Amino acid sequence: MKPAERLTGERTARVKGRRIMRTSRLASVLAIGAITAMAMAPDAAATSRSGALHITKDCTGYEGAAGQTCTITESNVRAIPAGSVIVYASGVVDGVLDSDVTVEVGPGNVVQGHVTLDFGALPGNVMLSGGTGKFRHIQATISVAPAGGNLWTWDGTYDFGDGS
Repeated sequence: MKPAERLTGERTARVKGRRIMRTSRLASVLAIGAITAMAMAPDAAATSRSGALHITKDCTGYEGAAGQTCTITESNVRAIPAGSVIVYASGVVDGVLDSDVTVEVGPGNVVQGHVTLDFGALPGNVMLSGGTGKFRHIQATISVAPAGGNLWTWDGTYDFGDGS
């Protein structure tokens, strides 16, 4: 090997070593950033899974009998979209609805709860607590009131919880 080739080879090795070192540092910084992001992710997810709940339901055809339904027409909770169906297990007795309810969102995803509504002393209350599928850990406290015609509103708070 000629002296010039040896120097060029040594210089190339030093440059490659610096590149490898820089690449290693960059990889370390990126790894630390990814670990930090993952550590913070549960907090961000928990925040987005709770908040204010605003739902409008249409009770056209509901006459207060057990098994009858209302349909959600508007919802600010993405997990409970318009088109979801509220089913009342019991009927109205003496102007009071005191019934278990289910909110059927889709196959395998049903919210369970209870409504207490005295039509002579509005608003009423709805408590949602658990269910199936993505609603296993949901908790919600809701005020129910008439919005005119066959429309009613549910306004309150919800929390999907973390399952612990």
